[in-house]
Amino acid sequence: MIKVRARTGESVQQMVKRFKKMCEKEGLIRDIKRNSYYEKPSEKNRRRRRKAARAASMGSSMNY
Repeated sequence: MIKVRARTGESVQQMVKRFKKMCEKEGLIRDIKRNSYYEKPSEKNRRRRRKAARAASMGSSMNY
């Protein structure tokens, strides 16, 4: 759970900005967008396989 405590002399707008930044770092916004519509299990698996392949190719290209 993300918690934001007010710092001394901090405005509400600054607190909201910090909260949004923390949410983005945690990947919360990305997960909400991904879960906002139904994704078939086969599509999930396909996305995961693509991600794994991309990570593997990036790792192998770094070890030249």
